Amino acid sequence: MPRPISVRIHPEAVRHNLQTAQRSATGARVWAVVKANAYGHGIERIYPALAGADGIALLDLDEAVRVRELGWTRPILLLEGIFDSADVATAVAHRLTVAVHCDDQLALLATSRAQQPIDIQLKMNSGMNRLGYRPDAFRAAWERARATPAIGKIALMTHFANADDAAIDSINSIDWQLDRFDAATQGIPGERSLANSAAVLWHPRAHRDWVRPGTILYGASPTGAARHIEGIGLRAAMTLASRIIGVQTLAPQETVGYGRTYEVEQPMRIGVVACGYADGYPRHAPTGTPIAVDGVRTRVIGRVSMDMLTVDLTPCPNAGIGSPVELWGEHVKVDEVAEASGTIGYELMCAVARRVPVEIGALAAEPHEAAESATA
Repeated sequence: MPRPISVRIHPEAVRHNLQTAQRSATGARVWAVVKANAYGHGIERIYPALAGADGIALLDLDEAVRVRELGWTRPILLLEGIFDSADVATAVAHRLTVAVHCDDQLALLATSRAQQPIDIQLKMNSGMNRLGYRPDAFRAAWERARATPAIGKIALMTHFANADDAAIDSINSIDWQLDRFDAATQGIPGERSLANSAAVLWHPRAHRDWVRPGTILYGASPTGAARHIEGIGLRAAMTLASRIIGVQTLAPQETVGYGRTYEVEQPMRIGVVACGYADGYPRHAPTGTPIAVDGVRTRVIGRVSMDMLTVDLTPCPNAGIGSPVELWGEHVKVDEVAEASGTIGYELMCAVARRVPVEIGALAAEPHEAAESATA
């Protein structure tokens, strides 16, 4: 039989989280962000859950083509835009909207022989200082874009540097960027697309024509801390699960794992779990990182190995070989594991190894569909 580890993807959780984002930004249309192969969940796997979105946003041309081939007919946005002249033909053929953040991209469009105009989102660098035109150069860029025959509709976008701070200190931390954006775009027509996941949840002022939820679609926190999304109702879209494959009973002063980093203080049963850093679990997860055995929360102890890790079975005395283990999912949030390991849930979701088998949860029926089935 195969090694007892798997990752289960829950499309119904993605659909629920999309609806939560829509309720948080009532009146705005939603770009569902599926970059990095839907944050590691697999675009094809979660695609049925995106039916309620107004558009899909991603980075790679290949992923955009995959989405079209799945049957998506609504807008698709390339968040980093195009990189060479060959991309223009692909954008036209698949009716893609492209971000434009520099003169080189404007020039690619201006010199192209596009058979039909391409819609763009002109990006402002309002303070993130990655991509985009600075506020004092933005209007001139918009004028050039408007005069370019290969460009169709022009929307305006920016990205926030610290929208997640509001969950921590309750200040409206993006006002400075919104003020810069609004001042620089005053009088310029076009739809606005501003809000990332954090702004969707905590910054109504940023809810313009479009919002761009990403990590919250998958049930993770924009801040990287699970406590900041408690009460919002997001659901985990990924469960990394395994089983206990070995049990040891240790005496005081015995140690666990490589480097002997954990010393037992009193008699303890430990479980060996078939999961390690080669599966995508963080190697730097320290002793105390939460984990669940038989549905009971306990802790990782000792050093994570390539293929195994060890857990304290004290809170679950009936656990033994074969007992189910949740590395993250419903009982243990991915953000809890990430925060303990000094990273964020985004990274862990994207880092699950290809060797881990994938299972797909059934897409739950909408309430009216369930009612119809019950009366059929």
